[in-house]
Amino acid sequence: MASTTSIIQPGFSCGGALSSFTAKPRRMVMVRAQAINPDIKKDEAKVVDSVLVTELSKPLTAYCRCWRSGIFPLCDGSHVKHNKETGDNVGPLLLKKQ
Repeated sequence: MASTTSIIQPGFSCGGALSSFTAKPRRMVMVRAQAINPDIKKDEAKVVDSVLVTELSKPLTAYCRCWRSGIFPLCDGSHVKHNKETGDNVGPLLLKKQ
């Protein structure tokens, strides 16, 4: 059986019989923006590939390929800001109902 200290996540403190927890402030993590597409179709303004699929519930679904989407794995358009910041040309993968 694990000890109490190995069950409690780091950054939390407990009092009494594990009756209350106080979260400590989290550290900010800085992510440096850099291009994620070094050499694929660099002559195009934005790389968007489409795939036809016969069994889809929606007529069109866009999947993120920039890894910046707030609704990942779906695309929310975050690649536009990413492309402006980095000079990249990444765009979504579109699944289209056939």
